[in-house]
Amino acid sequence: MIVHHPHGIEHPYAVSLDQRVPVLPLAGQPVLLGVQADPEVTAVTCEWQGERLTLAPRRGSAADTAALAGGEGHLAGAQAASLGGAGGWAVESPPVTGPIAYRFHATTADGGIETTGWFTVAPATWTRTLPPGLAATLTGERVVDHSVEWLVTDDGVHRARFALALRPGDHVVGFGERFDRLDQAGQRLDAVVFEQYKAQGAHGRTYLPMPFAHVVGADGTAWGFHVRTSRRTWYDIGPERLVVEVALGGTAHERVDLGIYEGTPTQVLGAFLDEAGRAEELPAWVFRLWASGNEWNTQRIVLDRMNRHRDLDIPVGAVVIEAWSDEEGIMIARDAVYAPHTDGAPFKDADFSYPADGAWPDPKGMVADLHDRDIKVLLWQIPLLKTAESEPGLHAQVLAEGAALVAGGHAVREADGTPYLNRGWWFPRSLLPDLSTQETRDWWTAKRAYLVRDWDVDGFKTDGGEHAWGHDLRYGDGSRGDEGNNRYPVHYARAFGDLLRAHGKAPVTFSRSGFTGSQAHGVFWAGDEDSTWEAFRNSVTAGLTAAACGIVYWGWDLAGFSGPVPDAELYLRAAAASAFMPIMQYHSEFNHHQLPLRDRTPWHVAETTGDARVVPVFRRLAKLRERLVGYLARQAAVTIGTDRPLMRPLFFDHPADPEVWARPRQWLLGDDLLVSPVTSPGATAWPVYLPPGDWVDVWTGQPCAGGATHSRETPIDVIPVYSRAAAWPDLEDTFASPR
Repeated sequence: MIVHHPHGIEHPYAVSLDQRVPVLPLAGQPVLLGVQADPEVTAVTCEWQGERLTLAPRRGSAADTAALAGGEGHLAGAQAASLGGAGGWAVESPPVTGPIAYRFHATTADGGIETTGWFTVAPATWTRTLPPGLAATLTGERVVDHSVEWLVTDDGVHRARFALALRPGDHVVGFGERFDRLDQAGQRLDAVVFEQYKAQGAHGRTYLPMPFAHVVGADGTAWGFHVRTSRRTWYDIGPERLVVEVALGGTAHERVDLGIYEGTPTQVLGAFLDEAGRAEELPAWVFRLWASGNEWNTQRIVLDRMNRHRDLDIPVGAVVIEAWSDEEGIMIARDAVYAPHTDGAPFKDADFSYPADGAWPDPKGMVADLHDRDIKVLLWQIPLLKTAESEPGLHAQVLAEGAALVAGGHAVREADGTPYLNRGWWFPRSLLPDLSTQETRDWWTAKRAYLVRDWDVDGFKTDGGEHAWGHDLRYGDGSRGDEGNNRYPVHYARAFGDLLRAHGKAPVTFSRSGFTGSQAHGVFWAGDEDSTWEAFRNSVTAGLTAAACGIVYWGWDLAGFSGPVPDAELYLRAAAASAFMPIMQYHSEFNHHQLPLRDRTPWHVAETTGDARVVPVFRRLAKLRERLVGYLARQAAVTIGTDRPLMRPLFFDHPADPEVWARPRQWLLGDDLLVSPVTSPGATAWPVYLPPGDWVDVWTGQPCAGGATHSRETPIDVIPVYSRAAAWPDLEDTFASPR
């Protein structure tokens, strides 16, 4: 009848109706006490330290739901609704000055009364001097004297706060993949894994945070820091101080471990990667064009799209098939006929038959056909398993998998030992496998092993990974949610990389979420985004910040994947930029198979926009990309061996040059190519800053002086790209073919 959860659903950026706000009040601060009640409830009161407080009805915050909505798109409503709904009641308490016990009473129209159990709240205090019985330490250099504070209650230390000194003009870059800006000086941000459906830049959220950053002075001197924690951190980057706040475990003995690295940006990154781990070299095929569409949900459609690539002479190197399964267990092809394994034992391909008139009449043959065309195949995954509670009418095999997951101790659990059910808005109330342990990683991926062993697929799109919400979840490796949730996507990508390795394949996973340690696990893309110029610019920034933190293999859904088909100018400018990024791929969002289709294939964009330039320009870019594969593979090896990013922000090589900070969306692709994408509509010329040195315009072969800004004419088939003059003899043939 009535529910109160002091922590709510633990959405990191919003409040649920049943929550106490703040969860941990400061001494003397009131709290908002929220409950969610059934419709028949007509009154709610709170028994609070001898007082009776009367709650008033309330709804979810409009600001919260607006931030979550993500605009137009098939998942926007689900995300926004995750915090809304009726049945909310709330009251503000008196100031919390000491430990308080409270409970709620709900009354219905027929006179029924329900009383909750007791809850407790105690105030916290920021202090520089810990009281008796509590101990905490901070190790690390560069901490401002007398800046360390601890947030304490009578029984534990809950947070630390300290400052690092900055100088006027310092630039601060990092914190994982960031969409809003390259230089975070003057900003406030945090580091927590979160699925923000679109508009990540506007809201300052990311799938792939890291508690690591470079600090680069105006004079070019640099250092960096790493807060060695997987718990949430917060940053307030002022003109003279960078204030760091760190969530702790709330025990009587806590510790903050701060790593400080000195040297050039490359040396700083290298020191961080010594701890976090480095990428391993992936096969050269990952640098070819990747093609995908969420509505490519049959073998016929996939082969049709690949046939169109062939017929239009647009080379493609990989196809990512998202809608191959039923979105229930994500391990069996839709329409496959089979006898359920009631014990949850793994299948092999011989256990299935595939109807000739079904969605996938011969998946193994399809993969072989694509391999004959030199096209690799990746299949979509998500680390969730639907339940009868999340969706009625599930296949018996899905229910059997869930029962085996729980019975075998393979599920992430709540503090009371019950299985955790996803609190997020995508696949809500689904089970989450506990991938923190090798046992469960092996158990989960064994069910998908036949896809590699029998079908011969080449990789997995390891989508999701942001579904663990709750500070007190329990993981098999002994960690709680507050320290294990951010690590979840790292374990997830590792699990599927290990599966591929076990069958002689390269560990090509394709993830959007991650944390410290993700550097060592596969390929990444920037997640869900609209087809807008703003999203284009933000995605470029995301790639550069990810690279500054050691992510090597990175791309995005070129020109965005959501909303109406982009116009020809946006599509071709984005395709040109993507041709000079580590990963080049297009993708489109599910749109309920409504007409007109929203495929981002070049021919569909041409048909939709009526612009005859799209296919020939895209073809030239795709063919150029083929010629760049050797360069990209060699440069990726250099990156892994030297820590110089593959998609390299210019400050790595020119930290003291103020002009590189004024051009935050230019980058070096490897050691020898400078890229300055056109990221605004209507541009007929584009300013390009060339750092000191000798350069060559790759499209004309004309030499250009460095240390100056040049205006480059930019017809729709030209992206400003320059080669170092010393490397031009080796690169000239790559650009010699007709554009």
